[in-house]
Amino acid sequence: METRPSDLPAHGAEHGEEDSGPSAEALCRAGRFAEALTRVTPALDASADVPQPARLHALNIAAVCLLGLGRIGDAEACWRRAIGLDAGFADAYCHLGTMLKGLGRLADAETLYRQWAALCPDRAEAHNNHGAVLQELGRRDEAEAAYARALAIRPDYVEARYNLGLALQAARRLPEAEAAYHRVLALHPAHAESHNNLGNVLRELGRLPEAEAAYRQAIAIRPHYPLALNNLASVLKMLGRFGDAEAACRLAVAQRPAFAEACNNLGTILEKLGRLAEAEAAYRQALAIREPFAACHYNLGIVLHAQNRLADAEASYRRALELRPDDVKTLNNLGSVLQAGGRAAEAIAVYRRALACRADLPETWYNLGTMLKWLDRLDESEAAYRQAVALRVDYAEAQFGLATLLLSLGRFEEAWPLYESRYAMPGFVHHRSVSILRCPRWRGEALDGRSLLVWQEDGLGDMIQFGRYLAQLKARGVARLTVACMPALHRLLGSVAGVDEVLDHDAAQARALTFDCWTSLLGVPLHLRGEATVPAVYLRPDAALVEAWRARLEALAPGRRVGLVWKGNPRHHNDANRSLPSLAALAPLWNVAGVRFVSLQKGQGEHEAQSPPAGQPLLHLGSDAADLADTAAIVAQLDLVICVDTSVAHLAASLGTPCWVMLPAHDVDWRWMHGREDSPWYPGGRLFRQAGEGGAWAGLVGRVGRALGEWVSAR
Repeated sequence: METRPSDLPAHGAEHGEEDSGPSAEALCRAGRFAEALTRVTPALDASADVPQPARLHALNIAAVCLLGLGRIGDAEACWRRAIGLDAGFADAYCHLGTMLKGLGRLADAETLYRQWAALCPDRAEAHNNHGAVLQELGRRDEAEAAYARALAIRPDYVEARYNLGLALQAARRLPEAEAAYHRVLALHPAHAESHNNLGNVLRELGRLPEAEAAYRQAIAIRPHYPLALNNLASVLKMLGRFGDAEAACRLAVAQRPAFAEACNNLGTILEKLGRLAEAEAAYRQALAIREPFAACHYNLGIVLHAQNRLADAEASYRRALELRPDDVKTLNNLGSVLQAGGRAAEAIAVYRRALACRADLPETWYNLGTMLKWLDRLDESEAAYRQAVALRVDYAEAQFGLATLLLSLGRFEEAWPLYESRYAMPGFVHHRSVSILRCPRWRGEALDGRSLLVWQEDGLGDMIQFGRYLAQLKARGVARLTVACMPALHRLLGSVAGVDEVLDHDAAQARALTFDCWTSLLGVPLHLRGEATVPAVYLRPDAALVEAWRARLEALAPGRRVGLVWKGNPRHHNDANRSLPSLAALAPLWNVAGVRFVSLQKGQGEHEAQSPPAGQPLLHLGSDAADLADTAAIVAQLDLVICVDTSVAHLAASLGTPCWVMLPAHDVDWRWMHGREDSPWYPGGRLFRQAGEGGAWAGLVGRVGRALGEWVSAR
């Protein structure tokens, strides 16, 4: 938006000066302010005999010169003196109003422009400039009326039409703003600013290809137009053309290196391209140019969080909140950082603060529910999840969170239908299954005479736990039951009653069209009611494998054989909580007499078992087990398995070998339920939970050691 003072009026020679040489007015126009000021100074003397029109003209020129020399207070004094001499001297109102507007003294500028417009009602520029300052003051209706008066005087007044478009755009009257910009361009097709702002309106209306065209037209007219280049980058980003967006944004920054908004925009594009270090650098460049910059601190927090630099991300979000205390997106993200750091109480407080600002945020209700569940505040967690789903009925993540909560409470009938929401979450492997398997998904219809593909989507432990349903599926009349799973499960599941064939995933996907339908094992309970009738012990070890491992186990000294697993899959989302820090954490167990320990550890932690510390006698077999069928043959010959939450727990329990599972304090998997020392999935098993130990394992392992001593004594 531009305001422009009227030109200095043409005038004859100033009082007391000869007509020879450049006039004060000419010197002023040439920027020779000191010389011009010297020429008019005699006329400023109140005692001098100077006609009033000449004195007014001299005061006006003196004020312009003083402004040019940076003497703002003196310039204002000259114009106010002119107004005092003649309240109808319009030029003083115009020029002083423009100066005060530039200084941010908008209320004073508005008063002067209003007086100028009253003095010159037929002067379109007066109404246009009055409208511009009214708009900056947020008085949009009055600004629009002022522009209308300017256009009534001069319908072809481009600046007024452009300013009207800005006012309509600011008022969110986007179709009217679009029409206003089109009228400007009909008068002045090369008006680059109107093409640029038309692009902004079209972008907000969702007409992205048209917005792109408008920005490109602005740039064609004015190739060095950083604002239009940055806007073009934004719309290209929205269109998913990140490479083109990056190029446009870099051009904007090259043309205006101190363009903080473009640096910030470049950061968002680089983030989309996965170039997080470069994105961080762009954000920091923006902040070096302009601080404060709340949006940039927020964006920097996102990139730092993505790099798991939680302390830095927290600092960025907190700085953004200093600048915008009630920004709910920032509050939600800060809560997520605190959540990732295990600071549940603080995260809950921040989520509640966000909801106090806006209660209709399903993502924040979902996050709150997750943290409340983490602290075992289950009733509150359920209420939060339900609120998230009420606000967004198709919110799959909240439905899934509610499902796992209900499953952990044993409320299976309500939970299993909600658990199907995992197929609606793009980030889940389940979502991909729907797209790559070209046969229908089984939804509970009759299976008589049909071929069914059971597709592994979940972990090894899930497949073992729910493998008990394979025989139930076969009993429904399935003609051919095929299981697609990871190689580690092939021999184990191939021996389960009812399974006709076991394939790897690639082979099964290639043959997908040959099956009548497919299912995930974790989707089966939804359609098979009466979970109590499903056997917990269903696996049988391969007799030949049992015999192959017997000699190594019999080499142990006499005593109770206890298998150990102290670490799970490091890629599991909760591995930091569920795995023990090291084999050494199990040291209290070695003091139990009459026990011979067998390591079943495979993968993470395996190297510790290969070279156990002195005083920790351990027969390590995990490295030599080719797959879970081998592990099953070993476990079947043990008296007890003690492990963390990993696949061996499900394997042992499904074989009928007593199993003790050590569980963390936080984010316990739903299948181990809440507040129980036993499991409805595995009668005879025993659960040891961290309780009041602050996430430390020492107290829990001590309890397991004492229980182990009692168990040995009882036998």
